[in-house]
Amino acid sequence: MVKLKISKNELIEKLNEAVKEGYNYLVKITAVDYIDHLEVIYFIRNIENKKEENIRLDIKDGERLPTIVNIFKAADFYERELSEMFGIEIEGRKVERLLLEKWDGLEAPLRKKFEWGADYKRD
Repeated sequence: MVKLKISKNELIEKLNEAVKEGYNYLVKITAVDYIDHLEVIYFIRNIENKKEENIRLDIKDGERLPTIVNIFKAADFYERELSEMFGIEIEGRKVERLLLEKWDGLEAPLRKKFEWGADYKRD
């Protein structure tokens, strides 16, 4: 697996290059909270050649990422998840209903600063 660290400004260009190289499948997008920044990881695969690459980038709280739905349609779900679970805003996305319908969408439960309320117990 190839790991590539880029800046957020290079994201669209690098993904377009990867598609031209045969990386035609978005496996997933996820993020890791390091408290002082978030690392967003895009896992892409070249199915024909059985190669996988992950593209990583760091963002600060409040920074936005561009949508990649026009490159990989499967990104729609993952971008919604990044928005709701990590609080990452995605530029160019239409506001849609929440993945978790009973969730107010105001807090990001996968962030380390998330505070569990009285209704939630963590062991």
